[in-house]
Amino acid sequence: MKKIMRKIGIRINKVQVIGTTIALTIIMLSFIFLKDTDIFYFILGISFVIAGLPFFVSLILEANLTREKDEMFLEFSRSLVESVKAGTPISKSILNIRTKDYGGLNPYINKLANQISLGIPLKSALETFARDINSPTITRAITIISESEKAGGEIEDILEAVTKSVTQVEKLKKERRAAMYTLVVQGYIIFFIFIIIMLVMQFKILPIASGLSEGLGGVESASLGGLDSIMGGEVASTEELARPFFWLLITQGLFAGLVIGKLSEGKVKSGLKHSFILIVFVLLINTGVKVFLG
Repeated sequence: MKKIMRKIGIRINKVQVIGTTIALTIIMLSFIFLKDTDIFYFILGISFVIAGLPFFVSLILEANLTREKDEMFLEFSRSLVESVKAGTPISKSILNIRTKDYGGLNPYINKLANQISLGIPLKSALETFARDINSPTITRAITIISESEKAGGEIEDILEAVTKSVTQVEKLKKERRAAMYTLVVQGYIIFFIFIIIMLVMQFKILPIASGLSEGLGGVESASLGGLDSIMGGEVASTEELARPFFWLLITQGLFAGLVIGKLSEGKVKSGLKHSFILIVFVLLINTGVKVFLG
């Protein structure tokens, strides 16, 4: 399980373990004391929120940190270009600009400068810098810079071209997020409409259908060919009829969130937070309505 989560970029920390442990404890207690009550599924929904919230927060913080790193790398590149254009070698320029504030990029820049100070080749130090940050945009830029420095030539022109490229990439990302914002909102609205339709089906239409089936209880199963034959000769209850709709909502929330994340940010992993939000809404709304409105 840990290998799978690492592969998709999710790291497990103590808070996530504690949240999962608490959720599992609540679930076990619910199975023991509340299994046959209406509040059972509502408690399961709360447990899911407790277990998933630390992962949800981690995804948001990681996405924000990655975005900050990309933006700060642009500032770092500009400072490096100015220093190199002034005639300072690129290694010395990195040492000179390390004192500036680059937000979440500061620890990586300090490590890069320390490696250069210790005499580690610039190419190796830059590769370590890119590997530690683990950002596709930064990795591409660092690869170009390190190869250009190794080959020689007008390094300041290369740095300036890389800076312009990074600037263009960040601009395109912002334009994409702005363009996809409306699509994300539409995805949420459509899903909420889907929830409402399912709730109407569950609490209004299915009870009527179940009542009609009970009224036809004296008719032979062969002549009915309907709900009672499907349930093995017994009339289906409203709860049994509603259960497939509940799991349909859960499945819809999972995949709708993944699609929203892929379209808005270009990563399926980014859709996990949307899936979490949608599934939480399904669990709390569906089970809450069942508890409070019966």
